[in-house]
Amino acid sequence: MKKIKGFLMLALAAVGALLTACDDELDVKQAYAFHLETMPVQTRIVRGETAEIRCTLVREGAYDGARYTIRYFQPDGKGELRMDDGTLFLPNDRYLLTKEVFRLYYTSRSDDRQVIDVYIEDNMGQITQNSFSFQNEREEEEQSSES
Repeated sequence: MKKIKGFLMLALAAVGALLTACDDELDVKQAYAFHLETMPVQTRIVRGETAEIRCTLVREGAYDGARYTIRYFQPDGKGELRMDDGTLFLPNDRYLLTKEVFRLYYTSRSDDRQVIDVYIEDNMGQITQNSFSFQNEREEEEQSSES
């Protein structure tokens, strides 16, 4: 009788462990890797000129709740960055990215070398960065005439 009671207790414990280990919820992947692809971008620019940056957000998977934001920082030079819908970006402010294929327009506001860093971040905290560097054409012309 003690053997049967011990066996039943062991069987109930095993069944209980199996039932609690099962989960009816699906394991949904929400964070997929992504990166920003761009067409080649001009590297020479003069004050007042605008360079077009054609962008595609490439995602390794799709999650319906995924949201992406865009922001930029300019460590060198002065300029303005706009989205193809006309939105003028302020440095380090986040803007909702509503499409995967878009264009950015960078307008030079200085005669110096200019660099902009563009960051795309998803709502899972993953970030990708692209840097763009522009040389002032007049600066290069002056250097070649001095040679």
